[in-house]
Amino acid sequence: MKSPASNKEGTKAPEYVSDLVVETMRRLGIEYVAFNPGATFRALHDSFVQYGGIGMVLCCHEEVAVAIADGYARAKGRPMAVAVHDIVGLQHATKAIFESWLERVPMLILGGTGPVSVEDRRPWIDWIHTARMNSYLVREYVKWDGEPEDVTGAVESLLRAHRIAVTPPEGPVYVCYDILLQEKKLDAPPRIPDLERFAPPSPPQMDRDSLDRAAKLLVDAALPVVVAEHAGRRPETFRGLTELAELLSVPVLDMNTSCLNFPNTNELDVTGAKERVLKDSDLVLAVDVRDMERALSVQRSSQYRGAVRALRDSAKVIQIGLNDYLVRSWSEEFGRICPVDLPVAADTSVALPALVERCRELLRGVPASRMEARRGYAAKVHRELRSQWAEEAKRSWSKKPTSTARLASEIWEAVREEDWVLGHGSLNGWVRRLWALDDPLRYFDPTISTGSGLGVSLGVALALKEKFFVSIVGDGDMLYTPGTLWTAANLRIPMLVVMFNNRSYYQDEGHQLMMARSRNRDVSRVGAGIRIDDPAPDFAALARSFGLNGIGPVEGPDEVAPALRRAVDLLKKEKKLVLVDVVTQPR
Repeated sequence: MKSPASNKEGTKAPEYVSDLVVETMRRLGIEYVAFNPGATFRALHDSFVQYGGIGMVLCCHEEVAVAIADGYARAKGRPMAVAVHDIVGLQHATKAIFESWLERVPMLILGGTGPVSVEDRRPWIDWIHTARMNSYLVREYVKWDGEPEDVTGAVESLLRAHRIAVTPPEGPVYVCYDILLQEKKLDAPPRIPDLERFAPPSPPQMDRDSLDRAAKLLVDAALPVVVAEHAGRRPETFRGLTELAELLSVPVLDMNTSCLNFPNTNELDVTGAKERVLKDSDLVLAVDVRDMERALSVQRSSQYRGAVRALRDSAKVIQIGLNDYLVRSWSEEFGRICPVDLPVAADTSVALPALVERCRELLRGVPASRMEARRGYAAKVHRELRSQWAEEAKRSWSKKPTSTARLASEIWEAVREEDWVLGHGSLNGWVRRLWALDDPLRYFDPTISTGSGLGVSLGVALALKEKFFVSIVGDGDMLYTPGTLWTAANLRIPMLVVMFNNRSYYQDEGHQLMMARSRNRDVSRVGAGIRIDDPAPDFAALARSFGLNGIGPVEGPDEVAPALRRAVDLLKKEKKLVLVDVVTQPR
């Protein structure tokens, strides 16, 4: 992997405000900045190049830049920077920023605007690139925004933005600099404050009463169950949840929204049997769950509205997290409000270890048979699920085009002996069913990824380095931002990219089928305006056009394994991205 373009750290004092901003970023630990170049942050760009100290990642679209920062933060646990060109660059970036907001991913977004001073604006061009409060475009889906007007504010806004971004619940922040402020020459050497005094606050712990009540409920329950959504975003929370489940022999349902919350190899993992397990349970512990309705309900079809509550009314619910600390009125992404018997506002990275210790104390004297019954129940469900999935995969093994189950299995066989990291892609859940997943830093699967999938994978690769990177990308996803491949080529990132190519925006075929049936219309026409097959894109040729390796299209199921073996050999030999285009079943 080639390091992103960067100058060595400057040894002289900052001369311009833009130098001062870059120096502050460097001291805050910002390692990279991703951007598509633009005139309104030309001074910052000059400082990235000439003052140095921060790696630059050149992107062909702002959405890609944000996606890379998203993946980096997920893997590294700290934010990366993105620079966007005033109104138009920010408009390009908004969709990806919103997705990072939904996933509570920290990142530092820097913007520029044309001169606020009317006298300093060039006719037309500076007027269309200047806005009063650029941040109005993103204010409802960033944690904080600022537009500093002086040298002191240029630094303090950055410090505030960084601290807010990394304080849980985390999220993107936006700071916009007037071009004249960026270009301002400093009158005297600046005083940069001691950044250790601007660190984020310590995480909030459970109060003692809630800790005692939660522990007692968990120990006394006949069959408690843990439901986890974002616990795997931090390795320490993943470990804490695993320790709690093992201590209490509690079955775990992983909502599998965007990360791995619990090892799927553990016999306590019952993910895939939510309706059955919730109906049998008398207590639910929700860990970092934002969508409680989704956690406790089942939806018969993704095309039909409404959900059916699976948890019985007599069951108790404990919820631990920080959801209520970050709610906006503009978007309804916070989900439906649900009844909870013990709501706890606490950071799960510190709450779970404390809960483990309190439960350990209460377990003294509890009959071992209670824990054995719980474990026996979970292990039985675990075995039955895996047997069922193996049979399903077997039934679809020879389908042409290739089934998603077979593709997941063949990719696993090709990479399982490597030090692999999957930066994106689940193949409709088959990766989780067929791969061995026991480390949250091996599996990343942002679920909202129309154009972001490969960019997120590149960000993961920037953060972790020296791993064997895999990305599973849908055809529709790739066609949103094909320029992501250029950035991958430019960075020399070695990665195995496997196309999940069903030649359709297939999710919408289900919706159109439902509409046609409900209106008694012609179901044979539901692919109109959805299929991506006239013409069918040649993704392997697209990869080769960027100087990368491309294999395919691979249309026969028996051709998949040889194509993947060839791709792995090429990747190891040439150390550059290899794309394998596999034509697949729709689902």
